[in-house]
Amino acid sequence: MTLILLYCFCSTETTLSLVFFVLLQQDDHKINLDDLGKRYGVDLAQVKTGTNAQTAPTFTQKSRPVHYKCRVKKAGISDVLARRSIVDVSDLPQGLTNTRAVEILARDGPNSLTPPPTTPEWVKFCRQLFGGFSILLWIGAILCFLAYSIQVATEDEPVNDNLYLGVVLASVVIITGCFSYFQEAKSSRIMDSFKKMVPQQAMVIREGEKMQINAELVVQGDLVEIKGGDRIPADLRVISSSGCKVDNSSLTGESEPQTRSPEFTHENPLETRNICFFSTNCVEGTARGVVIATGDRTVMGRIATLASELQVRQTPINIEIAHFIHIITGVAVFLGVSFFILSLILGYTWLEAVIFLIGIIVANVPEGLLATVTVCLTLTAKRMAKKNCLVKNLEAVETLGSTSTICSDKTGTLTQNRMTVAHMWFDNQIHEADTTEDHSGFDKTSATWTALSRVAGLCNRADFKAGQENFPVQMRDTAGDASESALLKCIEVCCGSVRELRDRNRKVAEIPFNSTNKYQLSIHEVEDNPSGHTLVMKGAPERILDRCSTIMIHGQEQPLDESWKDAFQNAYMELGGLGERVLGFCHLNLSSSQFPRGYTFDCDDMNFPTEQLCFLGLISMIDPPRAAVPDAVGKCRSAGIKVIMVTGDHPITAKAIAKGVGIISEGNETVDDIAERLNIPLSQVNPRDAKACVVHGSDLKDMSSEYLDDLLRNHTEIVFARTSPQQKLIIVEGCQRQGSIVAVTGDGVNDSPALKKADIGVAMGIAGSDVSKQAADMILLDDNFASIVTGVEEGRLIFDNLKKSIAYTLTSNIPEISPFLLFIIASVPLPLGTVTILCIDLGTDMVPAISLAYEAAESDIMKRQPRNPKTDKLVNERLISMAYGQIGMIQALGGFFTYFVILAENGFLPSVLVGIRIKWDSNDVNDLEDYYGQQWTYEQRKIVEFTCHTAFFASIVVVQWADLIICKTRRNSLFQQGMKNRILIFGLFVETALAAFLSYCPGMDIALRMYPLKYVLHIQISTEQKNNLLRT
Repeated sequence: MTLILLYCFCSTETTLSLVFFVLLQQDDHKINLDDLGKRYGVDLAQVKTGTNAQTAPTFTQKSRPVHYKCRVKKAGISDVLARRSIVDVSDLPQGLTNTRAVEILARDGPNSLTPPPTTPEWVKFCRQLFGGFSILLWIGAILCFLAYSIQVATEDEPVNDNLYLGVVLASVVIITGCFSYFQEAKSSRIMDSFKKMVPQQAMVIREGEKMQINAELVVQGDLVEIKGGDRIPADLRVISSSGCKVDNSSLTGESEPQTRSPEFTHENPLETRNICFFSTNCVEGTARGVVIATGDRTVMGRIATLASELQVRQTPINIEIAHFIHIITGVAVFLGVSFFILSLILGYTWLEAVIFLIGIIVANVPEGLLATVTVCLTLTAKRMAKKNCLVKNLEAVETLGSTSTICSDKTGTLTQNRMTVAHMWFDNQIHEADTTEDHSGFDKTSATWTALSRVAGLCNRADFKAGQENFPVQMRDTAGDASESALLKCIEVCCGSVRELRDRNRKVAEIPFNSTNKYQLSIHEVEDNPSGHTLVMKGAPERILDRCSTIMIHGQEQPLDESWKDAFQNAYMELGGLGERVLGFCHLNLSSSQFPRGYTFDCDDMNFPTEQLCFLGLISMIDPPRAAVPDAVGKCRSAGIKVIMVTGDHPITAKAIAKGVGIISEGNETVDDIAERLNIPLSQVNPRDAKACVVHGSDLKDMSSEYLDDLLRNHTEIVFARTSPQQKLIIVEGCQRQGSIVAVTGDGVNDSPALKKADIGVAMGIAGSDVSKQAADMILLDDNFASIVTGVEEGRLIFDNLKKSIAYTLTSNIPEISPFLLFIIASVPLPLGTVTILCIDLGTDMVPAISLAYEAAESDIMKRQPRNPKTDKLVNERLISMAYGQIGMIQALGGFFTYFVILAENGFLPSVLVGIRIKWDSNDVNDLEDYYGQQWTYEQRKIVEFTCHTAFFASIVVVQWADLIICKTRRNSLFQQGMKNRILIFGLFVETALAAFLSYCPGMDIALRMYPLKYVLHIQISTEQKNNLLRT
């Protein structure tokens, strides 16, 4: 109940921060460690003694230092921590006792996420058997059994046709249901192979000793130690750290690693540094923390629960099938009731009228259509899987094609999810680095570049993982944060082995980067100066510049005067405006007399200079867009699909990437751009003058639903930056309020609520979390936005082809229904039997109808607007009029022509057929006279009748040849589309061969009441069909 209330509260304008406040017991990230220890039953005061041992400080809500109890004398550790952001990790608390840990485990359960509620397999199977179009066939089967029961009760020798039809209908539903079930089960098995298990092992400290345990046994209050490469086993309150950075991208969407330390730095638990979240990754350094939440009580667990509780809207294809069922049911009931009344008026008994009613309703059911639709969707799902789109359920195939808005994550979907060096500024010139080849777009012979690259390689803690020497540099995995890894790869490509560079210049001292100083410093022995050292530094450009007094230009140091500072500022602003992360670099050659080899550098007391350095230049990095994305976004725009970027990154970065991939078109301005161009305040700009807009998460937080709706309605190019997961959900809901069919991409747990709420959720197969994959309807196996566009094209194609297939299938309904109507009204011998109808629907029509699923896309498939779900239906008036009113009528006329010709050849002219039905079907009448006075027995009459059935069947097949060619194109001419669909040609062959087999195979007269036709009749049938086609 609490979670439901929490969700209702958060789903308005609040952010996920409010969720975190509740989940983390409101103040776990604020209270001091004494209170934290009391809350979770762990003694954090018992610290092993040692020389100058210290405990880590924490800060209260007012950011005042609060030190917890310590057995040793306090020293000036605050200054050390400020300079180095590090605590003495050798001081180990005692942790929980094993007994207490067992008690907590029994109370809270294992540290694992409860799997989302899964649908039992028998329920999934029943859905396939009784859902959607299957209901119509089940109703038809039940009516057939009912009609047969009435016949058994009222007739001495009932015909078994209705029994056969009921059995066949039930069999069709069961077979297609099994087919669909096993297809989706196959996708489920593939999904299971994607699952990444939560951390299997965790390092905990219990009773003062380290021990490796199964992560599921970690309990609240445990002391846990993490290191680079580990996944966080639970939500932790950090109590000590050493250069610890975590990757929170799966939770917050931020691509940059986040520093973790004991300090309380922000009211928002998501922003503060002293909380590590379950299932995120530690990318470097070490840390220890107290477990404050496990399993479903973690932030990740609660988001997963929130996603599982969201209600899912009905898929567009479900809506279309329901609409189609309503049409067919309405037509069937209308005709059935009409002829039920007419039968009574014509003098039939009520039992006969009921049988007629049932027969007409069943005749309207296209028996083969369920199998055709199922096979078409399955074929498309397999085709999409080959194009890196795994469809979890068949209905999602068409939904993606109906998409009118795509809300896409940035990191990893639009971009490559790897920081890459993009630009450099040295020698007072900005150089563009080639991010994919060999960074050859700049002068590598410059002495300034030599110095700059040397600093970038030495003042860098990233390294390549072992065993990758034969891999291209850009493909190698690294240990270290994203920015340093980008620098490492750049220097490796441009200057050769960084490992050799470091071996030649041994590191003797280092101050890791921290957010207080915003720089990283290291000191190295210099290979070309046996008695000297060099100090290298990198960090925030403005901080680095403040520590410099000179600047290197073309290998020569020059005084850093105002002109050079202005040049620096211009370059810094230009690179920052591109949305790139910019770092500054400097160095200082230390005097060998003052700092000889063997000198002890004290990084705490700073017994070396950190001022009066020489500035070398700037290097900027960016997560580059995927190569295929701009073209894919262009295709979306041509197809009328709005692409919205939703990211947790800074607005400047988000805007730059959006322009780079085409989400914001060249020439389209935001409000900020207009204000800058006109040199006027933002308040004087009319928002509607801007076609593009970049919305900050803080602005979205205060935005009403009406304002958001207006923004989505009036802007075609939108970027949402610094958004929380809850805001992503609000954006999806806003798009759906506009009537859009929304596709959402995401890879993190933070995306799962939006993935679930969207009409189709698309998760990432490589980088995606388990929770996001469970919430999604489709998995991108290559994490590439371009694959979504391929999926959209496939979805549109299957909708077009389904429409063609349905049109082809429905055309035979009129020639199947009209004989039964004539049978009732004119009381003539039945022109077309039930078994023959099944031979058409489940025999000759099946392969051609399925072959239309292989039809290639027409020329305008990605140039037309997304279909309007309210007006552009799968089955509409135009399709019905063509199938029933044109092609269907031609088939019926051709069939009746052959029917009357055969009967006339045997002496039964049309004039004598009216009213003859009762005598014709009577077993007792064996002397029925024809027009010429010849007498016919019951057996002889039935042979003629079944021959008529076969001829009627053959005439339908002949017209269906032309119908298949007609239905294969929607807009293109046959000459444009061509006959490249080999399956369709094969379908024509199968249709003809099957019709010939059923007509001429010995024994078919007994099995299916199909009698061979005279060859002259085929000439008559073909001639009549040709004449009918010419008349139209």
